[in-house]
This record gives sequence, C-alpha cells and structure tokens, in this order.
Amino acid sequence: MTAVMANGNWDPALSRLLVSLEEARQVLPSSEEEFGFLSGLLQSKELHALVKVHNKIINNGKDEKFHPTVSNSMQIALDVLDVIAPKATSNEDCKNLFILLQKPHIQGLLCAHDAVAQKDYFPRLPEIPLEVDEDEETIKIVQLVKSSEPLGATIKTDEQTGKIVIARIMHGGAADRSGLIHVGDEVCEVNGINVEGKTPNDVLKILQASEGTITFKLVPADSKSGLRESKVRVRAHFDYTSSTDPYIPCKEAGLDFKKGDILHIVSQDDAYWWQARREGDRNMRAGLIPSRALQERRIIHERTQKEKSGDESKIMSLCSVSVLPGCQSPKSPRCASKPKTKKIMYDTAENDDFDREEIATYEEVAKLYPRPGLQRPLVLIGPPGVGRNELKRRLIATDPDKYKTPIPYTSRPPKHGEVNGKDYFFVTREKMEEDIEASKFIEFGEYKGNLYGTSAESVKSLVNAGYVCILNPHYQALKMLRTPQLKPYIIYIKPPTFDILKETRNAAYARSTFDETNSRGFTDEEFHEILHSSERIEFLYSHLFDEVIVNADLSVAFEQLVRVASKVETEPLWVPASWVQ
Repeated sequence: MTAVMANGNWDPALSRLLVSLEEARQVLPSSEEEFGFLSGLLQSKELHALVKVHNKIINNGKDEKFHPTVSNSMQIALDVLDVIAPKATSNEDCKNLFILLQKPHIQGLLCAHDAVAQKDYFPRLPEIPLEVDEDEETIKIVQLVKSSEPLGATIKTDEQTGKIVIARIMHGGAADRSGLIHVGDEVCEVNGINVEGKTPNDVLKILQASEGTITFKLVPADSKSGLRESKVRVRAHFDYTSSTDPYIPCKEAGLDFKKGDILHIVSQDDAYWWQARREGDRNMRAGLIPSRALQERRIIHERTQKEKSGDESKIMSLCSVSVLPGCQSPKSPRCASKPKTKKIMYDTAENDDFDREEIATYEEVAKLYPRPGLQRPLVLIGPPGVGRNELKRRLIATDPDKYKTPIPYTSRPPKHGEVNGKDYFFVTREKMEEDIEASKFIEFGEYKGNLYGTSAESVKSLVNAGYVCILNPHYQALKMLRTPQLKPYIIYIKPPTFDILKETRNAAYARSTFDETNSRGFTDEEFHEILHSSERIEFLYSHLFDEVIVNADLSVAFEQLVRVASKVETEPLWVPASWVQ
C-alpha cells in the first residue's frame, strides 16, 4: 500500500479510500478476507483506469475542454447574423464573418456541437429489463408538485383494454421535464383513487380537485423513447382559437395563433394534432394545433357544406381570364360597355387553371439573410386601379441607379423616337410566340394585334447586376415569379373601403385606369370592380403575400413601401424553406 500511495499518478480519491479502509480495519466487524478483497479492488489498475475515464467525462474542473460552455451555439450564430447583417455591406470583417457563418459545414458543426452539449444522442439504447415474476406487474409511482402550470400531458381510454393511458406528452411541459411519465403509461391511481372504469373526464376532475403533491401510480409503457424536438418552422395561413375548437383533445393544451404567425413545430407524431410553439415565445411548453392534414379536411368540408347549402356569396367566383397591369378586368354584364383592353393569354398547357384556389394551411419556412450585391425583387400585386403604377414610379424616382424595372418585349414596330432596348425590346411576332411556348415570359398578352410581355430573363439580369428589380405584374404571374431562383418579396397593395376609396381618388383627381385615354375619373361601378377584384386576389393568393399595404392615402402608402424596401435589404426574413436549402 505504501508503494501505491507513493505513486503520484494514482487518483487521490482512491488513495484516501485506502487510508480510510486501513483506519477502519480495527473498528468494523469484518474478516481479513473481506478487507483483502476491498484493498485489492481499490489498488487495481482496472479500477484506476475506470475512475480516470469517469473524471474526464464528468469534468471535475481540471480539464475544461471537455465541458461545453453553451448548448445553443447555432442560435447564437443566428443572433450574430442578425446583428452584423446591416454592417456586412460596409465592413469587410463583418462581411467575411457573415458569409462564413452561413456556410453549411460551419452550421453543421454548430448543430453537432449543440447535440453533444444537450446529450441528444442517437440511437437510444433500450432500458435494461427488470427481472420480475411473469405474473407480477411493474408499477412506478410518480409524484409531481401541482402549480399554476398545466401538467403538460393528455390522457385517453385505450380502445382495446378500456384502461386510462397517457396519450401524449407536451414538449417542455412539467411531465416532459420530469422524465418520469411516458406516452402509453397506464394510469392506475391518482392520489390514491383507483381510476379503473373511469373516463378521462373523471380523472381530470380528480386532478383539478387535488392540491399540493399529485401522486400517480402507473404501469410503464413497453416503449419509453424520449421526446425529440424537430426543428421545423412554418408560417400559418389561417387563424386558430383552441377554445372554440370542439375537437381538440384538451382545450387547456391548445395554442392560439393568427394568420402569418411563425410556428416552431416540435412534434408531428400525431397525425391530427401537432405540438408547436410560437417562434420567439419564452414559454417552453408546446401547445396543440391541428395538423396540416386535419386542417385541409376541415377547409374542404367547410367549402363543401357552403356549396350544398347554396351559400354562393361566400364562395369566391374564379376567373380564368386576366389582364395586363394597368388594364381593366375582363368583360362582364356589369361592364359590357367598357373599351377594349389588353388581355393576357396564359399558356394553359403548362397550368390547367391559373386561378385554381389552393388549400393553404402551413408553409415550411426558414430565415433568408440579405446578401450584399444580390437583391430580392419587389413585386407589387393588387387589383387594376389601386395605384401600384404610381407607387412603383415614386419608388424608382427615389434612386434610379438602384431601383430598376425590366424592359418589356413587344411584337409591334417601334414608334417615332422609341429606342430598342430602352422603351421596349422589339422582336418579331414569331420570336415572341416561340419564347411564349418555351415559358420564357412571366406574363404576356395581346393588344390591338400586337404581343406584349415581360421575360423572366430580364428580371434575372437585373438581379444579377445588383439592382433592386421592381415589378407590378398581374397577380397570376405570381406562380411563375415565386421561385427559389428569384426569391421575390411580394407586397399586396390593397384598396381601402368603398367610401375612402371614392373620397381619396376623387380628391386627388385620379384618372380612371379602366379608360383607355385616362381622360376621366373613376365611376362608382369601377370602384366596386376594384374592390371585387381585390377580394378575388386575396382569396386566391393571400398566402403568398409577404406584406400588405392599404393604399388609402398615397403618401402614407409610399412611406410604408420605402420602409419595406429598406427592411428587405437589411433584415433576415422568413421565406419558403426550399429557398435556403
């Protein structure tokens, strides 16, 4: 033992144990054989090696490199990106760091670091089975202190056995944090009350009447796999209020949200009820929301019921004909006397129906960080006559060297003074028809026997040249513009109510865009047409809008547009996840 103690490399804790063993030798009633066994064990090289490894793993303070200082390095990196993004254009160091932190291998390294720091290891090994008699049932007793916070678990009656079982565990809730309750556990007793033969509502009343500590007697489920959070973020395209949902399993566990909110989906294990948090919410407990499949079924059922009841006022009529920007809507009995307009001839071979409604529920999103020299196009969408042309003109006038709009193509011959490549790109009708067939135009149409159109390549060339491309196409062009290659920011210019629309346009002596000569003001019928067209656009495409600006007062709307344009250039924004992959 003296030789061992003299070894400076020996673990001091083992040395102290050997000294204590020797001191207690004369006091403890044990045989020499037992003392010899313990002494030999404490001096064995095998135990010494195990203790050394153990100390390395738990980090007893002597080796800091094995101890992670943070477990959310990826989130910190994203926060750093938010901070340095505005400075990336002017500071070379910020620019280099900005680019470095967005590289996939750096982000992968940070994610791996966080997984290790959080001990989020896979695969998870099954627990060692307890050796019990075949006829004996394993029981576990779990005690939780009741507080104002919900338990974070839901129960149900097992269809096969009739027993009360744990249906789901809410991520971040009290049950989840305890690590003692699992999905599938059978509930036998609550605070000493046998729940056999009772309903979930009966058990809920027992819990509500309990005070202080709640004691559960549970039969463990066969599988006890831990809860693993997903990293999926989605943008909601509908409002949801859990208290008014008659089908939610537990109203107290519901998560309310508004259209446009960003939600962190932490679990999609249930086919009908997902678990989610609002992005940025400090409440760690997740809440229940309807899954995409469930919400789609609800929307389809709702629309089917409206059709059966003949409530056509709530079903938006779909129009498959469209017009070029600044032109009137297609002819209808209400506007049959209006002059001829430029009508778009969309290639229906590519798309059976441009106006077919989509069932918008959730869209997976990710943050897109602005990149110096690569600007996102600004797309102004709205009904004809709402003022998009004037807003676009004013924005370009603020900085003509920064904001550009693509030059349109036409098959008509140039007029006196017009310059090819400045006013229009003048090409033959055969060439335009050929490019239309090849889907090279984001929109196109015919007016007085001549074709007009905007090519996708002209938009890309402006973006690649570092300009902010400003577009105000027909709304049907959104399906060709909203691509991972262009990454447009879509701004919906919305008209105000009829009374304000009429008052502001008449006060400004606005000229009617429904009149080919622009020689008169708007009529009441045309104001109603603007509002009707707005309703149709919102019904079909509101899930694609990044921003909504109500053009009640032109100067106010323009100030909003300038702020939005600045935000797109300088701030990280949520976009479809496929755009950043």
